Amino acid sequence: MKLQKNGECRWLLPRSGAMLVPGEIFALPDMLSALDTDKVTGQVANVACLPGIIGAALAMPDAHWGYGFPIGGVAAMDAAEGVISPGGVGYDISCGVRLLACTLDAADIKKKLSEIADALYKAVPSGVGSETGNRLSENELRPVCEKGARWAVEKGFGEAADLECCEDEGATAQADASAPSARAYERGAAQLGTLGSGNHFIEVQEVSEIFDAKTAEVFGLHRGQAVVLVHTGSRGFGYQICDEYVRLMLTAARRYGISLPDRQLACAPVNSPEGKKYFGAMCAASNYARANRQMIAYAIRGAFRRVFGASAALAPVYDVSHNIAKMETHIVAGTPKKLCVHRKGATRAFAAGHPDLPARYKNTGHPVLVPGSMGTSSYVLVGTARAAEITFASVCHGAGRAMSRTKAAGCVDARDLRRELSGMCIEVRCASMRGLAEEAPCAYKDVSGVVETCRISGIAAKVARMKPLAVIKG
Repeated sequence: MKLQKNGECRWLLPRSGAMLVPGEIFALPDMLSALDTDKVTGQVANVACLPGIIGAALAMPDAHWGYGFPIGGVAAMDAAEGVISPGGVGYDISCGVRLLACTLDAADIKKKLSEIADALYKAVPSGVGSETGNRLSENELRPVCEKGARWAVEKGFGEAADLECCEDEGATAQADASAPSARAYERGAAQLGTLGSGNHFIEVQEVSEIFDAKTAEVFGLHRGQAVVLVHTGSRGFGYQICDEYVRLMLTAARRYGISLPDRQLACAPVNSPEGKKYFGAMCAASNYARANRQMIAYAIRGAFRRVFGASAALAPVYDVSHNIAKMETHIVAGTPKKLCVHRKGATRAFAAGHPDLPARYKNTGHPVLVPGSMGTSSYVLVGTARAAEITFASVCHGAGRAMSRTKAAGCVDARDLRRELSGMCIEVRCASMRGLAEEAPCAYKDVSGVVETCRISGIAAKVARMKPLAVIKG
C-alpha cells in the first residue's frame, strides 16, 4: 500500500478494498524507511474497515505493530452507529503517565542519587506479578473501580489537590464495577500500588530545556528542576478484562453481522449490550489504573521525604492515560458530533479553551507527557487547535518500539547496558536483567524525531525536555 504525501509529516493511505475511510500516518520523511510500513499501514487499513469510523484511521509518529490496532493508533467511531473494540484500547487499559514536580533542583538530588534510587525501588513493588502483600476483596475493590484516584485520596494516599491535575479529576463516572469478572478482581486484588514490568517505570529526571517559558511556568516547571515521571497502568486487572472481552466481542461481531479483516479487531456496536458492558468494564479498569498511579505517587513522596527531608515536596503536574476509549464531542464537517475515540498508545491533547480542561490549564491546554527510553530524553508537550481539527485532539505517547522485546533481549547484554547507563550518570534499579535488556534505548525510536513530527505537523507544541537521572524498572 503506497503512502501519499498529505502535508508536512502527514502521509495518506488512500481507501481501497473494504476501507470505509482513508488512513493517515504522521512521520518525518526519514522515519518512513525505518517504519515497518507493511505491518503498520496494513493495520491502519484494517482499522479503517470498522463500522462507523469517522474521518480517517490514524497512526501517530511512534506507531508500531500491536494487537489488532497499531500501538500509536487513533480511531474515532460514531457513538450512535459505530463500534467499540478492545483491540483499540489494548491489554493494559488506562496505561498512562503521571509527572510530579519537585521543590528541589536536580543538583540537590544528584548528591544522594543512589540513595533515592534505592529508596524508590524499595517503596514501590516492581516486576512481573508484583504485589503489595495486602489483598483487597472484590467488595473492597469495587469502590476503587468507581472512584479511581479519589478513592486513594479518601484513604489517605494523597491530597484533594492531587485530583485537580488528573484527567477527569482522577476518575471517570462511566465505570461499571459489576462488569469485570470475579477473575479480574482476583488478579487485581494485591496489585494496587505496584509498577509491574515491561516498559513501566519510575524515573527521576532533570528539566534540561524549556521551549515555552510562559506555558512551563503554568505547568510548574523550570530549568534545572527535579521531576519524577511514573508510567504504569491497570496491571492484571485490566489485562483480564481485555482478554475476556476480546472473546466476547468475537461472538458479538458475528451476531451483528460485522465482517472483521482481522480477528484481533473483535468489536460490537457501541450501544449494544456487549459494547456497553465492555465500556463500563474498561472504565472500571481505568479508575483502577488511576488509583494505582495515585498510590505510587504517595509512595514516591514518602521515599523523597525519607532521603531529603520535608523540604522535598512533590506536586502533580498532570496524570493522563494513553490506552483508553472515551466518549467525546468533536467537530465533524462543521457540526458537533459525539464520538467514541479509541486511543491506543496515543495521548489526548486538549488545547487552550477546551471545556474539559482543569481550571489551572484553561488558558494553555493540559500537559501532554511523552516518555523516552531510559537513556534518552522525555518531553512535555501541549496540544493545539490543529490537533482538534485533524487528530481528534490526539498526539504520540512515547518513543515507540523499533525492535521487539525478543530481538532486544537477544542482542543486548544487560550488564553492558547497565555500565553504559552508569557512564551517563544514570542510576538503574530493575527487577529483571532480561527486562532491562528488552527496554534498552536502542529498542526504541528516536523520541526527539517523534516529538518533532508532532511539532512540524502542528498537532503539539514543545514545552520542556527532561533527561533521566535514576530509573526504576520492572
